[in-house]
Amino acid sequence: MIMKADPELLSIIVPVYHCRTIYHDLISIQKYLEEIKRPYEIICVVDGLKSEKDKTAQSARKARGPRIKVYPNKENRGKGYAVRFGMARAKGGLIAFIDGGNDLNASGIGLALEHLKWYKADIIVGSKRHRASKVNYPFKRKILSFFVQRATHYLFGIKVSDTQTGLKVFRREVLEKVLPRLVVKRFAFDLEILAVAGRLGYDRIYESPIELHYNFSSTLKPSWILSFLIDFMAIFYRVHILHYYDDGHKDFWADDPDLKLKYSSK
Repeated sequence: MIMKADPELLSIIVPVYHCRTIYHDLISIQKYLEEIKRPYEIICVVDGLKSEKDKTAQSARKARGPRIKVYPNKENRGKGYAVRFGMARAKGGLIAFIDGGNDLNASGIGLALEHLKWYKADIIVGSKRHRASKVNYPFKRKILSFFVQRATHYLFGIKVSDTQTGLKVFRREVLEKVLPRLVVKRFAFDLEILAVAGRLGYDRIYESPIELHYNFSSTLKPSWILSFLIDFMAIFYRVHILHYYDDGHKDFWADDPDLKLKYSSK
């Protein structure tokens, strides 16, 4: 049974994998949302464990409360899967996701909400390239981000300067149309969700500033870059050759009960 969503509620999805800072992340997000006095829920999805010594799930559970729910998945399925798993359980009329890892300041959520209101937007994208952003991240990532942005603009017509930063806010009605069409489970999930939204006419996509202090303990593995490029070209193929995302689409994850939307705006 699909239940009625709460149009005033903000649902925040926090996907994590092998994240030592997750308790601090969740408490920081909660503290910020309490300060701005916004009705909210936080849904943390732990995307499997790296090893038996991985304490991510235990740390996340310590932050659980009336407004913080934690879902530990048994296996690693990818960020795209984790975000969609959380979105399927979200009750809010507005749904956002923010990466764990202590890189992104929770204040970016409030700025994104303000921009959503100002622009009457369908989607707000937290952007490292916004003029008001405060960022500190490696030169190699800046170069990669530049080329991804250029390719994204020319191949998909998405007129934002940064698709990969892990903070985005969506109106629920957009996600209800977009989510059943998604295929990517891992690295290019952010790009696919924007490409599909634009394809379906939800093109009021704007950027908002963020504060990002990159965690230099993590690395950008060549295998991750290769996987992203493969996903990138696959999305291009589905958009422009197969027209997979148009109205004649098939729900790629229709048989997965964990990804069924449990709330609706209608």
